[in-house]
Amino acid sequence: MSAERGTVPLIEKHTIGYVPPEDRHGKVRDLFTLWFGGNIAPLPIVTGALGVQIYHLNLFWGIVAIVIGQAVGGVLMALHSAQGPQMGIPQMIQSRAQFGSWGALLVTVIAGVMYVGFFASNIVLAGKSLHGIAPTVPVPVGIVIGAVGSGCIGIIGYRFIHVLNRIGTWVLGIGIVVGFWMILSHVQSADFLTRGGFNLAGWLATVSLSALWQIAFAPYVSDYSRYLPEDVGVASTFWATYLGCALGSTLAFVFGAVAALAVPPGVDTMDAVKQATGVLGPVMLVLFLLSVISHNALNLYGAVLSVITSLQTFAYRWIPTSKARAVLSVVILVACCFAAIGASSDFVGHFVDLVLALLVVLVPWTAINLIDFYVIHAGRYDIDSIFRVDGGIYGRFNPQALIAYAVGIAVQIPFMNTPMYAGPVAAHIDGADLSWLVGLVVTSPLYYWLASRDSAYRRRQHAGVPV
Repeated sequence: MSAERGTVPLIEKHTIGYVPPEDRHGKVRDLFTLWFGGNIAPLPIVTGALGVQIYHLNLFWGIVAIVIGQAVGGVLMALHSAQGPQMGIPQMIQSRAQFGSWGALLVTVIAGVMYVGFFASNIVLAGKSLHGIAPTVPVPVGIVIGAVGSGCIGIIGYRFIHVLNRIGTWVLGIGIVVGFWMILSHVQSADFLTRGGFNLAGWLATVSLSALWQIAFAPYVSDYSRYLPEDVGVASTFWATYLGCALGSTLAFVFGAVAALAVPPGVDTMDAVKQATGVLGPVMLVLFLLSVISHNALNLYGAVLSVITSLQTFAYRWIPTSKARAVLSVVILVACCFAAIGASSDFVGHFVDLVLALLVVLVPWTAINLIDFYVIHAGRYDIDSIFRVDGGIYGRFNPQALIAYAVGIAVQIPFMNTPMYAGPVAAHIDGADLSWLVGLVVTSPLYYWLASRDSAYRRRQHAGVPV
């Protein structure tokens, strides 16, 4: 029986450990509000504007690309979310069942770096937003305020994050609908519908950017469904997450594109939002600032769980508590504040570039995790083995997963187009990055084939059949 809502502690007591049935709580609809409210924020708005600003699509083709990318990427993201109630453990520690206790360490560290990058980028964005709203507040002070706000939410943990996003869904949902009305009723550019056009490379690039936005959530999405009661089904978890995240991020992406086209070319996206929404502009910026602070708590929370998972790989007798999570949260928060305040003016751009590069190594992980969970093991795992230093029945390393993972990264290289490296195939299609799609298509069947052969070998060996 799940715990009554009134008995749930305010500060989350579990970290990476299994959540027993008596500590489960919440409703599946909370996943919709979490991912809907969390995606109506400046970063997805700025990202959504790139299709019309950088890739020169018109409004129609920009929206089509955004919708397709979000719809496809959202499927993968929501499939990860549906694992939470079934297993009751965080996403990255669950990877030990696919890669082994030590084999999962690389992916866990990469995910942690990505979370830190997003957290640091968002506190810079929060600092600049606060300075824009109240010019008397210096950007460094705004950075600290944004970080502390997110830190308090992240330390309290799972339940408070859900509560805030239930409120945010209504406030931000109404705000963005009114914002659309203000922009469309006060269009300031004569070429709102005609600026840009269609080009295949730009359209594919926008689809990829939109899909990767969803895939970036994959390493931590089930962290926010693992407290739901065990009897919550896969389908209900999937649809609540999928509809919330796909709808929220699609609205934010399209809002960015519409705002960018509604003003003359060359205006910064958030300045375009303020300018295009008229008298509502300052209010919109305040709402988006609050959204950044609230949603950024997820990045801090994910970073802390990744660090704890990495440390626990070696200190397997350590049982981390809420105090350990709070201390690590403060350490990461302070380090990110120092880095963000002392960084260059293009700090956010550099971290986004890093995140795009890291997604290349997370895509094969997504394929392996989903094939293993849904096809090979059908959601049935030995939880005790996952927490053993030797990996239990999963071992320290799983050669099949590591081989498929390495191949999945290698096949993406010719198709990559990141600020750090551009592959030859991407150059021939005018810079469209299709590496994520290639990585999924190759890694999924390869891992299934390798894992199936290994399972068949073990069954025959156990039965005494010569192999």
